[in-house]
Amino acid sequence: MQGVLAPVQFAVFLISVFLVVRYLDTGRGLTAASASVLVKTACLYAIMITGSLWERDVFGRYLFAPAFFWEDVVSIVVLTLHTAYLACLFSDALEPRDRMLLALAAYAAYVVNAGQFLLKLRAARLEGEAASARTGAMAGQPT
Repeated sequence: MQGVLAPVQFAVFLISVFLVVRYLDTGRGLTAASASVLVKTACLYAIMITGSLWERDVFGRYLFAPAFFWEDVVSIVVLTLHTAYLACLFSDALEPRDRMLLALAAYAAYVVNAGQFLLKLRAARLEGEAASARTGAMAGQPT
């Protein structure tokens, strides 16, 4: 599921960044920018829920398993910022421009978090390749 949701969330993020920045630059397109942040936030919640379920199945914890502790810490920051955007949107607590700046702060945290997961994925891939190479080398050795 994560393999589908992560690229979808990233595509939504790119579109939303464009719409939010366009609104901040021109003052036009508030509805589209706001809707895009809502869609991005929905994607985030979906990936957090499915990721937590996967983490529970694999590591016995919904969050903060040692293997993903720091990724989960930053994920909570990302989730908090997106949720703060929702609270401000529905309570009209911030002016639209300030809400869009909050969305950009949430997006900056998301980029950091996505980077963490990409680095973790790359490290796992390299470790798997090294293990395969060691296994292959052992198979060629006489016993």
